[in-house]
Amino acid sequence: MAKTLTAAAVENHRPGKKRREIPDGGCPGLHLVVQPSGAKSWALRYRRPDKRTAKLVLGSVFERDGQEPDTKPVIGGHLTLAAAHRLVGELRHQIAQGRDPGATYMAERERRRAATLDRAANTFSTAARDFVEQYASKKTRRWEEQARLLGIRPEDLTLIPKGLADRWNKRPIAEIDGHDIYGVVDETRRNGAPGLARRSDGPTEARARAMLSCLSRMFRWLVQHHRISLNPCSGVHRPDTPKARDRVLTDAEIVEFWSAANAERAEFGAPLKLLLLTGCRLNEVAGMTWGELSDNCMTWNIPGRRTKNGRPHLVSLAPLAQEILAGLKETAAGQNYIFSTTDGISPVSGWSKIKNRMDQRMKIPHWRLHDLRRTAATGMAEIGIAPHIVEAALNHISGAKAGVAGTYNRAQYVAEKKAALVRWAAHVQRITSSKADNVVGLHEHGKRR
Repeated sequence: MAKTLTAAAVENHRPGKKRREIPDGGCPGLHLVVQPSGAKSWALRYRRPDKRTAKLVLGSVFERDGQEPDTKPVIGGHLTLAAAHRLVGELRHQIAQGRDPGATYMAERERRRAATLDRAANTFSTAARDFVEQYASKKTRRWEEQARLLGIRPEDLTLIPKGLADRWNKRPIAEIDGHDIYGVVDETRRNGAPGLARRSDGPTEARARAMLSCLSRMFRWLVQHHRISLNPCSGVHRPDTPKARDRVLTDAEIVEFWSAANAERAEFGAPLKLLLLTGCRLNEVAGMTWGELSDNCMTWNIPGRRTKNGRPHLVSLAPLAQEILAGLKETAAGQNYIFSTTDGISPVSGWSKIKNRMDQRMKIPHWRLHDLRRTAATGMAEIGIAPHIVEAALNHISGAKAGVAGTYNRAQYVAEKKAALVRWAAHVQRITSSKADNVVGLHEHGKRR
Protein backbone atom coordinates (compact mmCIF):
# COMPACT_ATOMS: atom_id res chain seq x y z
CA MET A 1 0.00 0.00 0.00
CA ALA A 2 1.39 3.41 -0.94
CA LYS A 3 2.50 5.61 1.92
CA THR A 4 1.12 9.08 2.45
CA LEU A 5 3.68 11.64 1.28
CA THR A 6 4.83 14.43 3.57
CA ALA A 7 6.50 17.72 2.67
CA ALA A 8 9.74 16.44 4.21
CA ALA A 9 9.54 13.22 2.22
CA VAL A 10 8.99 15.12 -0.99
CA GLU A 11 12.00 17.30 -0.28
CA ASN A 12 14.24 14.39 0.70
CA HIS A 13 13.62 12.25 -2.35
CA ARG A 14 16.90 12.18 -4.21
CA PRO A 15 17.42 11.58 -7.95
CA GLY A 16 18.45 8.17 -9.14
CA LYS A 17 19.64 6.64 -12.37
CA LYS A 18 16.09 6.23 -13.63
CA ARG A 19 12.94 8.31 -13.59
CA ARG A 20 10.75 7.42 -10.60
CA GLU A 21 7.06 7.92 -9.77
CA ILE A 22 6.09 7.82 -6.08
CA PRO A 23 2.32 7.54 -5.44
CA ASP A 24 0.79 9.51 -2.58
CA GLY A 25 -1.30 7.13 -0.49
CA GLY A 26 -3.12 10.07 1.08
CA CYS A 27 -4.35 11.46 -2.27
CA PRO A 28 -5.47 8.81 -4.79
CA GLY A 29 -4.03 9.38 -8.27
CA LEU A 30 -1.36 11.90 -7.21
CA HIS A 31 2.24 10.95 -8.01
CA LEU A 32 5.57 12.61 -7.30
CA VAL A 33 7.79 12.30 -10.38
CA VAL A 34 11.55 12.50 -9.81
CA GLN A 35 13.75 12.81 -12.87
CA PRO A 36 17.39 11.56 -12.99
CA SER A 37 18.41 15.22 -13.17
CA GLY A 38 16.73 15.87 -9.82
CA ALA A 39 13.80 17.84 -11.24
CA LYS A 40 10.53 17.04 -9.42
CA SER A 41 6.96 17.43 -10.59
CA TRP A 42 3.41 16.37 -9.78
CA ALA A 43 1.26 14.13 -11.99
CA LEU A 44 -2.29 12.86 -11.77
CA ARG A 45 -3.20 9.40 -13.05
CA TYR A 46 -6.91 8.86 -13.66
CA ARG A 47 -9.48 7.24 -15.93
CA ARG A 48 -11.20 9.20 -18.64
CA PRO A 49 -14.99 9.01 -19.13
CA ASP A 50 -14.39 6.24 -21.71
CA LYS A 51 -12.45 4.29 -19.01
CA ARG A 52 -9.08 4.69 -20.69
CA THR A 53 -6.19 5.53 -18.36
CA ALA A 54 -4.62 8.96 -18.63
CA LYS A 55 -1.85 11.00 -17.09
CA LEU A 56 -1.87 14.76 -16.53
CA VAL A 57 1.27 16.65 -15.46
CA LEU A 58 0.12 19.16 -12.83
CA GLY A 59 3.23 21.27 -12.36
CA SER A 60 6.63 21.48 -10.71
CA VAL A 61 7.28 20.93 -6.99
CA PHE A 62 7.59 23.97 -4.77
CA GLU A 63 10.08 23.33 -1.95
CA ARG A 64 11.26 26.78 -0.84
CA ASP A 65 11.49 26.75 2.98
CA GLY A 66 8.24 24.80 3.21
CA GLN A 67 6.25 27.96 2.46
CA GLU A 68 3.20 27.77 0.22
CA PRO A 69 2.66 30.33 -2.61
CA ASP A 70 -0.20 32.72 -1.94
CA THR A 71 -1.97 31.83 -5.19
CA LYS A 72 -4.69 29.46 -6.28
CA PRO A 73 -3.16 26.17 -7.47
CA VAL A 74 -3.48 25.71 -11.23
CA ILE A 75 -2.22 23.21 -13.76
CA GLY A 76 1.22 24.21 -14.90
CA GLY A 77 1.96 26.11 -11.69
CA HIS A 78 4.60 25.70 -8.98
CA LEU A 79 2.90 23.51 -6.35
CA THR A 80 3.56 22.49 -2.76
CA LEU A 81 2.27 19.14 -1.54
CA ALA A 82 -0.78 20.81 0.01
CA ALA A 83 -1.49 22.76 -3.18
CA ALA A 84 -1.19 19.57 -5.24
CA HIS A 85 -3.73 17.91 -2.91
CA ARG A 86 -6.20 20.76 -3.37
CA LEU A 87 -5.76 20.79 -7.13
CA VAL A 88 -6.26 17.02 -7.36
CA GLY A 89 -9.44 17.36 -5.28
CA GLU A 90 -10.83 19.85 -7.81
CA LEU A 91 -9.85 17.70 -10.77
CA ARG A 92 -11.33 14.54 -9.28
CA HIS A 93 -14.59 16.45 -8.81
CA GLN A 94 -14.57 17.12 -12.59
CA ILE A 95 -13.84 13.43 -13.25
CA ALA A 96 -16.79 12.42 -11.04
CA GLN A 97 -19.01 14.65 -13.23
CA GLY A 98 -17.91 12.79 -16.35
CA ARG A 99 -15.42 15.36 -17.62
CA ASP A 100 -11.83 14.83 -18.77
CA PRO A 101 -9.60 17.45 -17.06
CA GLY A 102 -6.67 16.60 -19.32
CA ALA A 103 -8.66 17.23 -22.47
CA THR A 104 -10.07 20.44 -20.97
CA TYR A 105 -6.59 21.67 -20.08
CA MET A 106 -5.16 20.86 -23.53
CA ALA A 107 -8.07 22.60 -25.26
CA GLU A 108 -7.59 25.70 -23.13
CA ARG A 109 -3.84 25.68 -23.73
CA GLU A 110 -4.44 25.42 -27.49
CA ARG A 111 -6.93 28.29 -27.30
CA ARG A 112 -4.37 30.46 -25.49
CA ARG A 113 -1.67 29.52 -27.99
CA ALA A 114 -3.96 30.34 -30.90
CA ALA A 115 -4.89 33.65 -29.28
CA THR A 116 -1.19 34.48 -28.86
CA LEU A 117 -0.49 33.63 -32.49
CA ASP A 118 -3.54 35.61 -33.56
CA ARG A 119 -2.37 38.68 -31.65
CA ALA A 120 1.10 38.36 -33.20
CA ALA A 121 -0.37 38.00 -36.69
CA ASN A 122 -2.72 40.94 -36.21
CA THR A 123 -0.39 43.63 -35.00
CA PHE A 124 -0.36 46.69 -37.22
CA SER A 125 3.15 46.06 -38.57
CA THR A 126 2.34 42.46 -39.53
CA ALA A 127 -1.00 43.41 -41.06
CA ALA A 128 0.57 46.28 -43.02
CA ARG A 129 3.28 44.00 -44.37
CA ASP A 130 0.69 41.38 -45.34
CA PHE A 131 -1.43 44.01 -47.09
CA VAL A 132 1.52 45.32 -49.08
CA GLU A 133 2.84 41.87 -49.99
CA GLN A 134 -0.43 40.05 -50.68
CA TYR A 135 -2.59 42.83 -52.14
CA ALA A 136 -1.07 46.23 -52.87
CA SER A 137 2.05 45.03 -54.70
CA LYS A 138 -0.11 42.83 -56.97
CA LYS A 139 -3.24 44.94 -57.44
CA THR A 140 -2.18 48.57 -57.03
CA ARG A 141 -0.20 50.48 -59.62
CA ARG A 142 1.54 52.88 -57.21
CA TRP A 143 1.88 50.44 -54.35
CA GLU A 144 5.38 51.61 -53.40
CA GLU A 145 4.01 54.94 -52.19
CA GLN A 146 1.25 53.20 -50.23
CA ALA A 147 3.86 50.98 -48.59
CA ARG A 148 5.90 54.02 -47.52
CA LEU A 149 2.84 55.77 -46.09
CA LEU A 150 2.18 52.66 -43.98
CA GLY A 151 5.81 52.67 -42.83
CA ILE A 152 6.99 49.70 -44.93
CA ARG A 153 10.02 49.83 -47.22
CA PRO A 154 8.85 48.55 -50.63
CA GLU A 155 12.30 47.18 -51.45
CA ASP A 156 12.45 44.54 -48.69
CA LEU A 157 9.24 45.03 -46.64
CA THR A 158 11.18 46.08 -43.53
CA LEU A 159 9.97 48.83 -41.22
CA ILE A 160 10.88 52.44 -41.93
CA PRO A 161 12.41 53.92 -38.74
CA LYS A 162 9.85 56.16 -37.01
CA GLY A 163 7.32 55.28 -39.72
CA LEU A 164 3.72 54.36 -38.96
CA ALA A 165 4.37 50.60 -38.81
CA ASP A 166 7.32 51.21 -36.50
CA ARG A 167 5.19 53.44 -34.25
CA TRP A 168 2.32 50.91 -34.09
CA ASN A 169 4.61 47.89 -34.35
CA LYS A 170 3.04 45.63 -31.68
CA ARG A 171 -0.34 47.30 -31.51
CA PRO A 172 -3.29 44.96 -32.27
CA ILE A 173 -5.20 46.19 -35.31
CA ALA A 174 -8.50 45.50 -33.54
CA GLU A 175 -7.60 48.21 -30.98
CA ILE A 176 -7.04 50.94 -33.58
CA ASP A 177 -10.07 53.22 -33.75
CA GLY A 178 -11.26 56.33 -35.56
CA HIS A 179 -9.47 58.64 -33.10
CA ASP A 180 -6.15 56.99 -33.97
CA ILE A 181 -6.84 57.26 -37.70
CA TYR A 182 -7.86 60.91 -37.45
CA GLY A 183 -4.75 61.67 -35.40
CA VAL A 184 -2.30 60.24 -37.93
CA VAL A 185 -4.15 61.82 -40.89
CA ASP A 186 -4.08 65.23 -39.19
CA GLU A 187 -0.40 64.75 -38.33
CA THR A 188 0.30 63.96 -41.98
CA ARG A 189 -1.53 67.10 -43.05
CA ARG A 190 0.43 69.32 -40.64
CA ASN A 191 3.87 67.69 -40.44
CA GLY A 192 4.05 65.07 -43.18
CA ALA A 193 3.74 61.29 -43.05
CA PRO A 194 5.50 59.62 -40.08
CA GLY A 195 9.06 58.63 -40.91
CA LEU A 196 9.03 60.25 -44.38
CA ALA A 197 10.61 63.49 -45.56
CA ARG A 198 8.26 66.44 -45.90
CA ARG A 199 7.33 67.48 -49.42
CA SER A 200 6.36 71.07 -48.60
CA ASP A 201 6.69 73.59 -45.81
CA GLY A 202 2.99 74.20 -45.17
CA PRO A 203 -0.01 71.93 -44.51
CA THR A 204 -0.58 69.35 -47.25
CA GLU A 205 -4.19 68.31 -47.75
CA ALA A 206 -3.24 66.02 -50.65
CA ARG A 207 -0.78 64.06 -48.50
CA ALA A 208 -3.38 63.74 -45.74
CA ARG A 209 -5.94 62.44 -48.25
CA ALA A 210 -3.42 59.92 -49.52
CA MET A 211 -2.77 58.68 -45.97
CA LEU A 212 -6.49 58.27 -45.20
CA SER A 213 -7.10 56.55 -48.53
CA CYS A 214 -4.20 54.16 -47.94
CA LEU A 215 -5.28 53.27 -44.40
CA SER A 216 -8.90 52.84 -45.48
CA ARG A 217 -7.93 50.49 -48.28
CA MET A 218 -5.76 48.43 -45.94
CA PHE A 219 -8.43 48.09 -43.23
CA ARG A 220 -11.08 47.31 -45.86
CA TRP A 221 -8.85 44.45 -47.05
CA LEU A 222 -8.47 43.23 -43.45
CA VAL A 223 -12.26 43.26 -43.01
CA GLN A 224 -12.70 41.26 -46.22
CA HIS A 225 -10.26 38.65 -44.89
CA HIS A 226 -12.03 38.51 -41.49
CA ARG A 227 -9.03 39.74 -39.52
CA ILE A 228 -11.11 42.59 -38.07
CA SER A 229 -14.84 43.24 -38.07
CA LEU A 230 -14.98 47.01 -38.66
CA ASN A 231 -13.01 49.54 -40.71
CA PRO A 232 -11.89 52.27 -38.25
CA CYS A 233 -11.53 54.73 -41.15
CA SER A 234 -15.29 54.82 -41.66
CA GLY A 235 -16.63 58.18 -40.60
CA VAL A 236 -13.21 59.86 -40.39
CA HIS A 237 -13.29 63.30 -42.03
CA ARG A 238 -11.67 63.25 -45.46
CA PRO A 239 -9.40 66.27 -45.99
CA ASP A 240 -10.82 68.77 -48.44
CA THR A 241 -10.27 68.18 -52.14
CA PRO A 242 -8.78 71.23 -53.85
CA LYS A 243 -10.62 72.97 -56.66
CA ALA A 244 -9.78 71.63 -60.11
CA ARG A 245 -6.93 73.64 -61.59
CA ASP A 246 -7.26 75.40 -64.92
CA ARG A 247 -3.76 76.87 -65.12
CA VAL A 248 -2.35 76.88 -68.65
CA LEU A 249 1.00 78.38 -69.55
CA THR A 250 0.89 81.18 -72.09
CA ASP A 251 3.27 81.26 -75.05
CA ALA A 252 5.43 83.75 -73.18
CA GLU A 253 5.57 81.44 -70.17
CA ILE A 254 6.38 78.47 -72.43
CA VAL A 255 9.37 80.41 -73.72
CA GLU A 256 10.55 81.08 -70.17
CA PHE A 257 9.95 77.46 -69.23
CA TRP A 258 11.98 76.20 -72.19
CA SER A 259 14.84 78.56 -71.38
CA ALA A 260 14.84 77.44 -67.75
CA ALA A 261 14.83 73.78 -68.81
CA ASN A 262 17.83 74.47 -71.06
CA ALA A 263 19.72 75.64 -67.97
CA GLU A 264 19.20 72.29 -66.25
CA ARG A 265 21.42 69.25 -66.62
CA ALA A 266 20.32 66.99 -69.46
CA GLU A 267 18.82 64.31 -67.17
CA PHE A 268 16.52 67.00 -65.71
CA GLY A 269 15.98 69.35 -68.66
CA ALA A 270 15.12 66.64 -71.20
CA PRO A 271 12.20 65.09 -69.26
CA LEU A 272 10.88 68.58 -68.46
CA LYS A 273 10.69 69.37 -72.17
CA LEU A 274 9.11 66.00 -72.97
CA LEU A 275 6.38 66.70 -70.41
CA LEU A 276 5.32 69.67 -72.52
CA LEU A 277 5.82 68.02 -75.93
CA THR A 278 4.00 64.75 -75.18
CA GLY A 279 1.44 65.78 -72.56
CA CYS A 280 2.35 62.65 -70.59
CA ARG A 281 2.40 62.46 -66.80
CA LEU A 282 5.51 63.09 -64.72
CA ASN A 283 5.97 59.51 -63.53
CA GLU A 284 5.51 58.22 -67.09
CA VAL A 285 8.22 60.48 -68.50
CA ALA A 286 10.61 60.17 -65.55
CA GLY A 287 10.39 56.36 -65.68
CA MET A 288 11.04 56.10 -69.42
CA THR A 289 13.38 53.25 -70.35
CA TRP A 290 15.28 52.49 -73.53
CA GLY A 291 13.30 49.29 -73.82
CA GLU A 292 10.09 51.31 -74.23
CA LEU A 293 11.51 53.25 -77.20
CA SER A 294 11.78 52.06 -80.76
CA ASP A 295 15.32 51.84 -82.16
CA ASN A 296 14.90 55.08 -84.11
CA CYS A 297 13.24 56.84 -81.12
CA MET A 298 10.17 57.58 -83.22
CA THR A 299 7.69 55.78 -80.94
CA TRP A 300 7.45 55.31 -77.20
CA ASN A 301 5.30 52.43 -75.91
CA ILE A 302 4.29 52.97 -72.28
CA PRO A 303 3.10 49.68 -70.72
CA GLY A 304 -0.24 49.63 -68.91
CA ARG A 305 1.41 49.03 -65.53
CA ARG A 306 2.88 52.54 -65.77
CA THR A 307 -0.19 54.47 -66.90
CA LYS A 308 -2.88 55.90 -64.68
CA ASN A 309 -5.75 54.09 -66.39
CA GLY A 310 -3.85 50.82 -66.73
CA ARG A 311 -3.96 50.89 -70.54
CA PRO A 312 -0.85 50.80 -72.73
CA HIS A 313 -0.15 54.10 -74.44
CA LEU A 314 1.67 54.43 -77.76
CA VAL A 315 3.23 57.87 -78.16
CA SER A 316 4.47 58.98 -81.56
CA LEU A 317 7.42 61.24 -80.85
CA ALA A 318 7.75 64.41 -82.90
CA PRO A 319 11.12 65.25 -84.50
CA LEU A 320 11.89 67.73 -81.69
CA ALA A 321 11.30 65.02 -79.06
CA GLN A 322 13.44 62.60 -81.07
CA GLU A 323 16.22 65.16 -81.19
CA ILE A 324 16.11 65.58 -77.40
CA LEU A 325 16.38 61.82 -76.85
CA ALA A 326 19.10 61.42 -79.48
CA GLY A 327 21.24 63.84 -77.50
CA LEU A 328 21.15 61.43 -74.55
CA LYS A 329 22.14 58.31 -76.43
CA GLU A 330 25.86 58.85 -75.99
CA THR A 331 25.67 59.43 -72.24
CA ALA A 332 22.75 57.17 -71.30
CA ALA A 333 23.07 54.31 -73.80
CA GLY A 334 23.22 50.91 -72.12
CA GLN A 335 21.35 52.15 -69.08
CA ASN A 336 17.87 51.01 -68.14
CA TYR A 337 16.28 54.32 -67.20
CA ILE A 338 16.99 57.09 -69.69
CA PHE A 339 16.76 59.94 -67.17
CA SER A 340 18.83 58.94 -64.16
CA THR A 341 21.48 60.15 -61.75
CA THR A 342 22.33 56.59 -60.68
CA ASP A 343 23.71 55.23 -63.97
CA GLY A 344 20.27 53.99 -64.99
CA ILE A 345 19.60 52.00 -61.82
CA SER A 346 16.68 54.21 -60.77
CA PRO A 347 14.73 56.99 -62.50
CA VAL A 348 15.49 60.63 -61.87
CA SER A 349 13.89 62.00 -58.70
CA GLY A 350 13.97 65.12 -56.54
CA TRP A 351 11.34 66.95 -58.56
CA SER A 352 10.52 69.39 -55.75
CA LYS A 353 14.09 70.71 -55.87
CA ILE A 354 14.02 70.80 -59.66
CA LYS A 355 10.75 72.74 -59.59
CA ASN A 356 12.23 75.24 -57.10
CA ARG A 357 15.17 75.90 -59.43
CA MET A 358 12.81 76.35 -62.36
CA ASP A 359 10.73 78.84 -60.35
CA GLN A 360 13.79 80.93 -59.57
CA ARG A 361 14.64 81.18 -63.26
CA MET A 362 11.14 81.58 -64.69
CA LYS A 363 9.61 84.13 -62.31
CA ILE A 364 6.05 83.18 -63.31
CA PRO A 365 3.31 82.69 -60.69
CA HIS A 366 1.36 79.68 -59.49
CA TRP A 367 2.33 76.96 -61.92
CA ARG A 368 2.95 73.25 -61.40
CA LEU A 369 4.59 70.55 -63.44
CA HIS A 370 1.21 68.91 -64.09
CA ASP A 371 0.09 72.18 -65.70
CA LEU A 372 2.34 71.23 -68.63
CA ARG A 373 -0.04 68.36 -69.46
CA ARG A 374 -3.01 70.74 -69.42
CA THR A 375 -1.00 73.22 -71.48
CA ALA A 376 -0.30 70.56 -74.12
CA ALA A 377 -3.98 69.56 -74.26
CA THR A 378 -5.16 73.19 -74.52
CA GLY A 379 -2.46 74.08 -77.00
CA MET A 380 -3.38 71.21 -79.33
CA ALA A 381 -7.05 72.23 -79.18
CA GLU A 382 -6.19 75.84 -79.98
CA ILE A 383 -4.21 74.90 -83.09
CA GLY A 384 -7.18 72.96 -84.42
CA ILE A 385 -6.77 69.37 -83.15
CA ALA A 386 -10.14 67.63 -82.65
CA PRO A 387 -11.05 66.99 -78.98
CA HIS A 388 -11.24 63.20 -79.32
CA ILE A 389 -7.76 63.17 -80.88
CA VAL A 390 -6.41 65.31 -78.05
CA GLU A 391 -7.88 62.84 -75.57
CA ALA A 392 -6.34 59.92 -77.42
CA ALA A 393 -2.96 61.67 -77.55
CA LEU A 394 -3.07 62.10 -73.76
CA ASN A 395 -4.44 58.57 -73.11
CA HIS A 396 -7.60 59.96 -71.53
CA ILE A 397 -10.70 57.80 -71.04
CA SER A 398 -13.38 60.48 -71.00
CA GLY A 399 -15.52 62.45 -73.37
CA ALA A 400 -15.70 60.58 -76.67
CA LYS A 401 -14.33 57.31 -75.18
CA ALA A 402 -16.06 57.30 -71.81
CA GLY A 403 -18.62 54.75 -70.66
CA VAL A 404 -20.46 52.73 -73.30
CA ALA A 405 -18.85 54.71 -76.11
CA GLY A 406 -15.40 53.67 -74.93
CA THR A 407 -16.47 50.05 -74.66
CA TYR A 408 -17.30 49.88 -78.35
CA ASN A 409 -14.96 52.53 -79.74
CA ARG A 410 -11.58 50.79 -79.70
CA ALA A 411 -9.99 53.03 -82.36
CA GLN A 412 -6.41 53.97 -81.46
CA TYR A 413 -6.15 56.95 -83.87
CA VAL A 414 -2.45 56.23 -84.32
CA ALA A 415 -1.97 58.41 -87.41
CA GLU A 416 -4.11 61.21 -86.00
CA LYS A 417 -2.25 61.21 -82.66
CA LYS A 418 1.07 61.36 -84.48
CA ALA A 419 -0.05 64.31 -86.58
CA ALA A 420 -1.37 66.11 -83.48
CA LEU A 421 1.85 65.71 -81.51
CA VAL A 422 3.96 66.74 -84.52
CA ARG A 423 1.89 69.91 -84.98
CA TRP A 424 2.06 70.72 -81.28
CA ALA A 425 5.84 70.20 -81.12
CA ALA A 426 6.29 72.36 -84.21
CA HIS A 427 4.29 75.11 -82.50
CA VAL A 428 6.46 74.89 -79.37
CA GLN A 429 9.63 74.88 -81.47
CA ARG A 430 8.45 77.88 -83.42
CA ILE A 431 7.77 80.05 -80.36
CA THR A 432 10.96 78.99 -78.55
CA SER A 433 13.38 79.03 -81.50
CA SER A 434 14.19 82.77 -81.27
CA LYS A 435 13.89 83.22 -77.54
CA ALA A 436 14.79 86.86 -77.19
CA ASP A 437 12.41 88.10 -79.88
CA ASN A 438 9.60 85.83 -78.70
CA VAL A 439 9.82 86.89 -75.07
CA VAL A 440 9.60 90.58 -75.95
CA GLY A 441 6.86 90.17 -78.52
CA LEU A 442 4.73 87.78 -76.51
CA HIS A 443 4.86 89.85 -73.32
CA GLU A 444 3.72 92.88 -75.31
CA HIS A 445 0.69 90.99 -76.65
CA GLY A 446 -0.20 89.24 -73.36
CA LYS A 447 -1.72 85.80 -73.74
CA ARG A 448 -0.85 83.60 -76.68
CA ARG A 449 -2.79 83.53 -79.89
